[in-house]
This record gives sequence, C-alpha cells and structure tokens, in this order.
Amino acid sequence: MVDLLVNIDVDDLDRAIAFYTGAFELRIGRRFGADGAELLGAVAPIYLLVKAEGSRPSPASTQFRDYRRHWTPIHLDVVVADIEAAVARAMAAGASLERAVQTSNWGKLALLADPFGNGFCLVEFLGRGYDEIAGS
Repeated sequence: MVDLLVNIDVDDLDRAIAFYTGAFELRIGRRFGADGAELLGAVAPIYLLVKAEGSRPSPASTQFRDYRRHWTPIHLDVVVADIEAAVARAMAAGASLERAVQTSNWGKLALLADPFGNGFCLVEFLGRGYDEIAGS
C-alpha cells in the first residue's frame, strides 16, 4: 500500500486553516510554525504550506505561484454524504461555486474553488457509485 499526503500551497495560513476546517470539518493536527499546518480527519492528512505569491514552485519552473483561480491537472474530490449541505458549508467557509450540483446515475457532483484558487469537487455517490458506469 502507498501512503498519500496532500499538500496545498496557500498564501495565508490562518485563512487556509479557517477555510479547510470550516468547509470540511477537519481538525488541526500539528502546526509547523508560521509556515505550515497539518489537518486531520480525511483519509489522508492535508498539509497547508505557506508559499509566497510570485514564487517559483521549483527551480526549473517557468511558472510562478498565483492564488487567483487556476487550473491544475490534479485536484481534490471530497466525498460527502449530503452534497447540498456540503456545498452550503463550503460556501459559508469561503468557497466559490463554479457549477451547481448535477446528478447522474452514479452520483451527484458540484464544482467549487477554495479561496486560494484551487479547484475541488464535492461528490455524493448514489446506487453503486462509479460501479454504475464502470466497464468490465
């Protein structure tokens, strides 16, 4: 089995802690000074890491961190039991709704973004979940 850690770059640690604990009912595990915090309560720990806007994500990168809404090929899907309540909780914590809840045969899906420009989805499975659409 592979262990997974989730790292999320933010430019304001206190604001990030407030958002992620409020939106997803996570709790603070450890604090790493002013530059990081561990959040617990998901299947993998989430680490909020302070990185300055305009800094490079790696020495070889030609891109710079930007906390406006951005696209990345990796995002979080947060599985919830009640998507309408989860959307309301996330928006009250500061999320932006980008696509309202849509229902398909496998479940319900809503697209949102956190206050740091990171997109995420809320997912409520119905029936057999992804097995409803999986091939053999």
